Amino acid sequence: MDIDDILLYDETLFKNIDAFNPDYIPEHFPHRKSQMEALAICIRPALRNGRPVNAVVLGSCATGKTTAIKKIFEMVEKTSSKVICVYINCQLHTTRFGIFSQIYQKIFGHTPPETGVPFSRIYQNIMQHLSSHEQALVVALDDINNLFYSKNANKIFYDILRAHEAFKGVKTGVFAILSDIEFRFMLDKNVNSIFIPQEIIFNPYTKEEMGDILRERVKIGFYGDVISDELLDEITEHASSSGDLRVGIDLLRISGNLAEADASKTIEEKHIKEALKSTGSINLTYTLKSLSDDEKVLLDIIRLAEDDLTAGSLYNAFNKRISSSYASFNRILNKLEFLRLVDTNFTGKGVKGNSRVVILRFDPEEIQKCMNPL
Repeated sequence: MDIDDILLYDETLFKNIDAFNPDYIPEHFPHRKSQMEALAICIRPALRNGRPVNAVVLGSCATGKTTAIKKIFEMVEKTSSKVICVYINCQLHTTRFGIFSQIYQKIFGHTPPETGVPFSRIYQNIMQHLSSHEQALVVALDDINNLFYSKNANKIFYDILRAHEAFKGVKTGVFAILSDIEFRFMLDKNVNSIFIPQEIIFNPYTKEEMGDILRERVKIGFYGDVISDELLDEITEHASSSGDLRVGIDLLRISGNLAEADASKTIEEKHIKEALKSTGSINLTYTLKSLSDDEKVLLDIIRLAEDDLTAGSLYNAFNKRISSSYASFNRILNKLEFLRLVDTNFTGKGVKGNSRVVILRFDPEEIQKCMNPL
């Protein structure tokens, strides 16, 4: 089939292609009833003019944490106006202003001015609105480890949780969502004394649970009989082996696209085999998507370097692209190492032997390809 034919071919296997998007929120959400109930219990006091219960939501990637939060928030907002629920992706918003601009937008329908208005006025407008309307606020901070990398976590938690001390009657709560279950966060004692969270665990999906979820996505996303039970079982096996449900969802999407390009009315074994060539890069793709613009710039400098760089020479190159303090550069470099995109090894040279060499863990072409996946 020619390229023009592929682009203009008006028959499709997809009934709802959005069902295979990573941010798709399904109407039916199986295997997470107990966690949804725990989240509801945390919010329930706020529906009765009380203070919401804080929570730490723990679980590895692709275990349904974000979906559960968004669904429970949606349910709350459909049934009551007493609680304002705000979901914030801390991979995208890591500053105090960034976090509270998202809260401001949810309350007032637009973001505050980025310049000319002091943060104190934005904060005051938010809290006075909550006080005068007798509304509680629950803020879900997804991937909160990013707030600790940026060293803004304590101030943000303090601003939210201790608002009642300055604004009478204000009731606030935080759901802290953590995908890296090995990450250990520490809050200042002034914050910790009031946070005292309920811990809600999202265990990894079993193979059978993944199969149920993938069958549901097939039902929603494809027209009937597009994929056989045997091939769906094969995709489930790959997802289970990787430990990541997203691998299965991506295999369905890519296989469906490949079948359409072949003008096939069904997904065949060859389409899955071709799609599997992309799955080795899927987890890397998700990691790269999570990076901020500055983090991508630093990674790009490392990728393009012909030889391994010392941290000092890397900082000089980074500072030419983006004016940055060494502390900010070091934080970004530490995050890239934490995400296992790079390794840093001490050379024994430099001041006190602390000079580091930075080594890219992936093939540079693989990094570039994953920035623009199929």
